Amino acid sequence: MADAPAVRDPDTEKLARLAAEACDDRKAVDIRLIRVDEVSSLADWFVICSGLSDVQVRAIARSVEDKLEETVGRLPLRREGQSEGRWVLLDYGEVIVHVLTPAERTYYDLESFWGHGEQVRYLGSAPAPTP
Repeated sequence: MADAPAVRDPDTEKLARLAAEACDDRKAVDIRLIRVDEVSSLADWFVICSGLSDVQVRAIARSVEDKLEETVGRLPLRREGQSEGRWVLLDYGEVIVHVLTPAERTYYDLESFWGHGEQVRYLGSAPAPTP
């Protein structure tokens, strides 16, 4: 008997996109969404982005927390790395947000590690055209 295809929950993708939008609000760099529901039981989506300093990494993480709490009433189940600010992880269960400095991101290379999941580059707000 063949396995039935997994039913995807569109709400988890919306949550991941909302987190990516919050990252973009604080000028995060290279925002990626990786769907990992078919390759891992950890989560359905990872959101990965970079902040160019420890201060920006923490600001991006705060932006995600604030936006998800205000919009959908969700708080992270777990939060790691807030005090160091080089890699902040926010675990919402079905969505895990990773905010890293460029050096940490290069070192851990999460995109390659989870490369077998479907990757989507988040193209957030484009700057307004100049006249």
